[in-house]
Amino acid sequence: MPTRTATYATAVAVLLAGLCTSACTATKPAALAAVPPPPVSLELYRTIAHLDSAMFAAFNHHDAAQLQTFFAEDLEFYHDKGGLTSFEQTMQSFRSLFAQNKTTGLNRQLVPGTLEVYPISGYGAVETHQHRFCHVENGRDDCGTFKNMMVWRLRDGQWKVTRVVSYGH
Repeated sequence: MPTRTATYATAVAVLLAGLCTSACTATKPAALAAVPPPPVSLELYRTIAHLDSAMFAAFNHHDAAQLQTFFAEDLEFYHDKGGLTSFEQTMQSFRSLFAQNKTTGLNRQLVPGTLEVYPISGYGAVETHQHRFCHVENGRDDCGTFKNMMVWRLRDGQWKVTRVVSYGH
């Protein structure tokens, strides 16, 4: 007849073996990060993806007047290097950036597979993604990939960005 200690040790071993089996066969977090989850709403995803594309077409054409139509006047733009800017400050920054880069080919591309869109009940949506900015400097392409989050508000049938968090610079 097994002793109480032996029975306890067997029970612990079985429990640990079960935990190890489930933990050891679980998907690694890095593998999960590589594939974004499917959209909660395909229609919302398509809407925000279209708006993102149109916004950055204006950016890539250095069209500040068109670009500003995507942002709400109560915009808060948080940048890990530049700090917090308002709508007016952000638009002035875009105009300055475009003036300084008239011939550098400054452009932004969405990194494929990184766009995620989630609804915000009663408000709009949040978009996260990675994007790549490139321009020519000293005769060579200078590119960087950065992270971004935008909060979109739907009001009176119009989508506008109210918050931007740009980081990883």
